[in-house]
Amino acid sequence: MTGESAPSSGEASAGIQQLEGYLLAQSRVREARTHAVVFADRMPWLTTAQHEEVVSLYTQDHIAMSRRALEAVVARAGELREEYSARYELLRRRLVCASLTALIGACSVVLWHLPR
Repeated sequence: MTGESAPSSGEASAGIQQLEGYLLAQSRVREARTHAVVFADRMPWLTTAQHEEVVSLYTQDHIAMSRRALEAVVARAGELREEYSARYELLRRRLVCASLTALIGACSVVLWHLPR
């Protein structure tokens, strides 16, 4: 035994998320390269070096485009989270106020009808 403790569930979860992210990124790179090869293959007049350069540039552009799209989605998700959190807070305050108003009204009715 090395004396190291087992990772906590939070650490394990973070590790799994990192692994998933890595595998997803590698999948996107392979996908981009596949599209790049198909694109470059449509130009049979390219030399081998030119073909590889087109594949490389296309792959880089495809990955950059995917990254920008993902960043836009993440930014929008953050905006929506803030918007819906603000709406939830407003609705929660309204519900608390309505509940307190109803409780005060019920207490007033009860007190009004108590024998004097």
